[in-house]
Amino acid sequence: MKQTALLFDLDGTLVDSVPDLAAAANRLLAELGHPPLDPKEVAGMVGDGVAKLVERVLAARGAREIATDEALRRFVALYEANAATLTRPYPGVAAGLDALAARGFRFAICTNKIERATRLVLEGVGLARFFPVMLCGDSLPTHKPDPGPCLAALARLGVPPEAAAMIGDHRNDVLAARGAGIPAIFARYGYGLATLGALRPDAMIDRFDELPGVLEVLSSQ
Repeated sequence: MKQTALLFDLDGTLVDSVPDLAAAANRLLAELGHPPLDPKEVAGMVGDGVAKLVERVLAARGAREIATDEALRRFVALYEANAATLTRPYPGVAAGLDALAARGFRFAICTNKIERATRLVLEGVGLARFFPVMLCGDSLPTHKPDPGPCLAALARLGVPPEAAAMIGDHRNDVLAARGAGIPAIFARYGYGLATLGALRPDAMIDRFDELPGVLEVLSSQ
């Protein structure tokens, strides 16, 4: 069946958010008296939600002198104050979404990022208009790799799984798509290639502008 709905991960798929995530992480570490992390280190920590990110940041610097819950609250405050300061859409994203929307595709966000931060990023980079539906890391009791957020997003769009595809840059996206019964398109340009392991997505893209061609191939299969 031809795909008519597309579920998108956010960080590493639509936007390069590591500069702002790393800045917040390093502000937190500085407050604790620890040296900063390289943004490339932070990129490898993204994909499992903010709690895991903060846990990994603290572990990387052996920062155990603060309760994780307190550190999480502080990180969220630091990040949300500048969630779209350095974050930018990947090349071709806005134009690509416009072109796909003109062809009748409907979109939803399916991310492990918390909802307030997701909204701040989408509004800050000018992409909010594309996404009337968002399932975030705190929207449901479960998050990716559980398929629940994908299925909930499709229910809100009113689209069956067989008419959808998931685009993301992390193994969680592939696993969530598989569990929901939808094709998984892997964004190799993002942060999560090393997480893929032996998983085999239905397709891969190296640039966002390759997505329409991949969708044509999937719809013909």
